Amino acid sequence: MPQKILVAEDQQHVRSLIEYKLKNDGYTVTCVEDGRMALEKAAEILPDLILLDVMMPLMTGFEVLGALKSNEKTRNIPILMVTAQSKKEEVLKGLELGADDYITKPFSPHELAARMKNILLRRKNSP
Repeated sequence: MPQKILVAEDQQHVRSLIEYKLKNDGYTVTCVEDGRMALEKAAEILPDLILLDVMMPLMTGFEVLGALKSNEKTRNIPILMVTAQSKKEEVLKGLELGADDYITKPFSPHELAARMKNILLRRKNSP
């Protein structure tokens, strides 16, 4: 059974690029374009991993991350932050809130896939 990935990204061209790459890599991909939908979809489908943009409408990625980590049902879903925010403070904030990794735009789809694979492998191999 393919692993489920939730992509929360408000920029359509970035969302399409990520979706294309992940589907070609064999993942089942669900895409949303705002923070509120990310929160709802995560609780509904319980993905194996969430790619979460920071700057989105309705709720920021940081707000979504905090809500996901405080919910018993979604707290253990690994999260890879995908954002244009590259300041150290922003990266640290995401990691401190519980993100598993952080990648900044522009990024290589191959690097994104490798980071995802590492997160999923760590989760699979952890007790």
